[in-house]
Amino acid sequence: VQLQASGGGLVQAGGSLRLSCAVSGGTFDMYTLGWFRQSPGKEREFVAAIEWTGSSANYEDSVKGRFTISRDNAKKTLYLQMNSLKPEDTAVYLCAARVLGTKVDDTTSYNWWGQGTQVTVSS
Repeated sequence: VQLQASGGGLVQAGGSLRLSCAVSGGTFDMYTLGWFRQSPGKEREFVAAIEWTGSSANYEDSVKGRFTISRDNAKKTLYLQMNSLKPEDTAVYLCAARVLGTKVDDTTSYNWWGQGTQVTVSS
């Protein structure tokens, strides 16, 4: 299974970006998919996750109401719509997939990871 994240860039505070993650190989519609982010010197942080039907999603508290995770099983693509961006959202954003697990924010439960896309929010 391979994941390819894209859509990052430089944006001013208050702006928006839409990240995409194309998944190839495996059985896409069986996976729970997640977005994580990592800044220099910090641990990888959970952002959002969506289960295989797309009807249930979870978010980290600081992004609730600003970010929306979604998936298109026909296109085998995961999305993250990010609105009202803040400088503290600056990080490398990574997408991940897993088959089984309990807590969706547990990084160790994800089987496959993409390479990440840089998001920089200027003040």
